[in-house]
Amino acid sequence: MVQRQEGEVDEKTWVYDSSVDHKGRLPLRASTGVWKASLFIIAIEFSERLSYFGIATSLILYLSKVMHEDLKSAAKSVNYWSGVTTTMPLLGGFLADAYWGRFSTVLISSIVYLLGLILLTMSRVVPSLRPCGAGTCLEPRKVHEVVFFLAIYLISIGTGGHKPALESFGADQFDDDYSEERKKKMSYFNWWNFGLCSGLLIGVTVIVYVQDHVSWGVADIILSVVMAVTIVIFCVGRPFYRYRKPMGSPLTPLLQVLVAAIAKRKLPYPPNPSQLYEVPTAKKTQERFLCHTEKLKFLDKAAILEDNGDSAEKQQSSWRLATVTNVEEMKLILNMIPIWLSCLPFGICVAQASTFFIKQGATMNRKIDNDFLIPAASIYSLAAIGMIASVTIYEKILVPVLRQATGTERGIKILQRIGIGMVFSMIGMIVAALVEKKRLGVVEKNPQTGSLSMSVFWLAPQFVILGIGDGFSLVGLQEYFYDQVPDSMRSLGIAFYLSVIGAANFLSSLLITIVDHVTEKHGKSWFGVDLNTSRLDKFYWLLAIMNMLNLWVYVIVARRYSYKNVQRSAAVAVADCYNGDGVGSMA
Repeated sequence: MVQRQEGEVDEKTWVYDSSVDHKGRLPLRASTGVWKASLFIIAIEFSERLSYFGIATSLILYLSKVMHEDLKSAAKSVNYWSGVTTTMPLLGGFLADAYWGRFSTVLISSIVYLLGLILLTMSRVVPSLRPCGAGTCLEPRKVHEVVFFLAIYLISIGTGGHKPALESFGADQFDDDYSEERKKKMSYFNWWNFGLCSGLLIGVTVIVYVQDHVSWGVADIILSVVMAVTIVIFCVGRPFYRYRKPMGSPLTPLLQVLVAAIAKRKLPYPPNPSQLYEVPTAKKTQERFLCHTEKLKFLDKAAILEDNGDSAEKQQSSWRLATVTNVEEMKLILNMIPIWLSCLPFGICVAQASTFFIKQGATMNRKIDNDFLIPAASIYSLAAIGMIASVTIYEKILVPVLRQATGTERGIKILQRIGIGMVFSMIGMIVAALVEKKRLGVVEKNPQTGSLSMSVFWLAPQFVILGIGDGFSLVGLQEYFYDQVPDSMRSLGIAFYLSVIGAANFLSSLLITIVDHVTEKHGKSWFGVDLNTSRLDKFYWLLAIMNMLNLWVYVIVARRYSYKNVQRSAAVAVADCYNGDGVGSMA
């Protein structure tokens, strides 16, 4: 009893989750991590989202008005840039987990991001790099196009390291094995997105207003200064952070499992899964052990101990013998693939908000009291408001109620939360189709004024509904991909979440190309030179139907999904999970 009390006191004093403090020592729980560290991290995330959405939401308007691209080309350019920006984190997340560490990756990528913002500022301020000289130009200078696209893709590279490493670094400040911090960590992703949406909200209102009514250059200067200040703030928080040392490529153990399983494919399964190999308990380690599961049993052969006369050294090779934990980590990754694929249609819906929705707003009446003109990109703020509202209600009302009802820490499962958001996105597409049909009817009745007689706030419902859906699905996806990947792949986990949005942006561009080709071949294309000659309402109906069909697939996949189950002791890692107890499950 005395030893147990001493252990509990020791655990309250020190953090034993394999993290270290800024001097490489065991972290002191009272002075490191949790909210005292996360606030510094959320501050730089606020700055990054301020910059990203200040650029992203007005990008289609800049490409249309300054670059003089048509509707299809502008939408594709935005989707390509968004796609690259949200798939680059796969590389950044790998480097953070394997070699650089999360703090260093965030710092390096933030500096690259700042260089991109400075170059973007120069493309709009330096006379020789501006789109054209004085007056209106029908075609921008080539040098401006080169510098402009170089700048925004440099920002993409910065985002590639910033996003996966920063969010996972923030979540690392909470100890999964300490109950008080584990509950706070469940709130972390909600408040992370609250800070994210705050940056988004200011980006699409204040920054976009400056772009519209002052100049693009002044807006870029503001973004550059804010980013520089928050980089300093991030560095100031260094003594309060908990750090995870990079352990080399997290992909190597997964490849070793495949090689070992193939090499021993003809061996019979042991009668009892407890006979599968795991790290001996005598070896002191802070590694979290995973329980054995019955799915994808062919991979279990990688953990079978052989009795064929080979030398012990050969049998113990990592390429010949894997632990149960390594095998289960491989299963986690393979189980994520159906979830990742079934989330892509939702991501395609998200892509429309920053392209066609904003372009619609630009054609409608945006005046308030005849004196103030709402910038078209500021309409996106309604999505942020919807997301902030849904995250706050979920965190403060739904979770406490659901915890009491279900008796679980999380309230509802992560995949259930994502599914709820998918329902909202489908409804949002239906509403968008109805509103666009109404707008086209107004244009048909009065071609001269077009839809200027129709208030831009007709778009409010679809933005708010998609924002509410994002509060469920996007936050759920962040939590899912961070929580369910192997511990050594936390940055890559956030990158997997971002890659859903990135791949969806590429698919959105591909879908536009296919629909344009098919509809033009059978009459008139749904995508004309401008909105008034297009049929976006039909495109939105197509997306709504795709999401409805996909929702059935997602429900089937989610119901069959097995959540990650962690055991602190290698001795029980196999047996307990085999009995289906789910002890230690974080999901």
